[in-house]
Amino acid sequence: MKINHFRDIWTVTKFTMRDLISRKSFRISTIIILILIVLGFNLPNIINQVTGGDFTDTVLISDPQNVFEDSLGALNDADLGYKFEIVPQTFDEIKTKIDNGDINSAITVDKVDNQINFTYIVDNIATATSNAPQTLIDTLSALYTNVQIHKLGLTDKQLATLTPTFNTEFKQTDDQNIGGNLMVTMLMSVLLFFAIYFCAYQVSASITVEKTSKIMETLVTSTSPRTIILGKTIGIGIVGLLQVLLFAITAIVSAKLFLAPEILDALFDLSNFTPYLAVAALVYFILGYFAYALLYALTGSTVSKPEDIQSANMPVAIITMIGFYLAYFTLTDPTSSLNVFAALLPISSPFCMPLRIMMGLASGWEVALSIAILLVFCYIIAKIAIKIYSSAILNYGSRMTLKDMLRTYKEKE
Repeated sequence: MKINHFRDIWTVTKFTMRDLISRKSFRISTIIILILIVLGFNLPNIINQVTGGDFTDTVLISDPQNVFEDSLGALNDADLGYKFEIVPQTFDEIKTKIDNGDINSAITVDKVDNQINFTYIVDNIATATSNAPQTLIDTLSALYTNVQIHKLGLTDKQLATLTPTFNTEFKQTDDQNIGGNLMVTMLMSVLLFFAIYFCAYQVSASITVEKTSKIMETLVTSTSPRTIILGKTIGIGIVGLLQVLLFAITAIVSAKLFLAPEILDALFDLSNFTPYLAVAALVYFILGYFAYALLYALTGSTVSKPEDIQSANMPVAIITMIGFYLAYFTLTDPTSSLNVFAALLPISSPFCMPLRIMMGLASGWEVALSIAILLVFCYIIAKIAIKIYSSAILNYGSRMTLKDMLRTYKEKE
C-alpha cells in the first residue's frame, strides 16, 4: 500500500515537472533571467567598451598664480578616484572643455592676501553638486600645508612629528565574534527569499490553472487529494531547486569570467562558505519551500479563476514578507535576541539561520531546535492544507472565505 502511495506521488511529481518545464512562459522567463545575470556581471566591460575604458571623472585644476608651487601633479598619485588635468585655463576655456566632454568639472585656485579661494565649475549646478567634493578640498588643503611646511626648512624628524601615522583598530565588548562577508550574507538572504517565494507561488498558480482547465477532475478520480498536493509540491520544488542552481552556476561562471579578481575578492569573499553551510542552506530551502508551498496550495485551491490568485495569495505574501524582513533587518545586530528569535521562528528561520551559520553565530543546539520547529510547522500546515484542499479542490463556485475554510476543517475533523 505504501509503495503504491509513493508511486502515485512520484507520478504526480513527474507530471507536474513536465507540465511546468513545457510551459513557454517558464522557458522564456528562465532564459531572460539567465541573460540578465550574464549581462549584469558583464556590465563593467560593456560600459568600458562604450566609454572607451575611462570610468574616472576628469577634473581640471587651474592654478595661474602657482599657489601650490608646481606640487599639484602629486594629486594623480593620491588615488582619489579622479583623473586630474593640471593646466592654467580661463573660464571660457574651461567652459569649452566641459561642453566638449573633455572634463567633468574644474577647480580654479586664487590667492588674495592670506586667503585661498577655490571655485568649483560644473556644467549645471541643478544637475551636479554645487560644492566641490570634500575629500578633494581636504586633499588640496593638506597639500598646500605640506608645501608651506617644507619651506620652513625643518629636519626630517621635525617633519615626522607634524605628520604622524594614525592607526585605527576595532575591539568589541560582545563575546561573540561575527565573521563572514556582509555582501555575501545579504545576497544569500535575498537569494533564499526569492527562491522560496517564487517556487512556492508556482504551486498556487499551478493548482488554479488546472482547476480552470478541469485537469484536476481527472487527477482526483485517479488518486487522492493528499497525493496530488504532495506530488505537485515536490515536483515544483525540484524544478525550482534546479532552476536556482542553474542561476547560481551561471552567476558564478559569469563573475569568474567578467569581473576583475580584486572585485571578486572584495565583494564575494566565500571563505566562510563551508560544506556544512551548503547543506544547511539546502535543508532550510527545502523546509522553507515546503512550508510556504503548502500555504500557497491552500490558497490556490480556494479560487476557481486565475484572476483571483493575487488577492487570495495576499495573506501568505504578507507572511512571507514579514518573515524575510524580520531576518533581513535583524542582520544589522546579529547578536541581538531579536535575531535569535528570527532564526527560530518558522516563517523567518529559512532566511535567517543560514546567515547566522555563515557568520559563525549559530550553535549546534540552535540549528537543531530551529529545524525541529520548522519540521513541526510544516507538518501542521500540511495537515491543515491537505484537509481543506481535499474539500476545496473541486469548488468551481465563488472563492472560499476564511470562515468557509475553518468550517471545512472542523467538518473534516
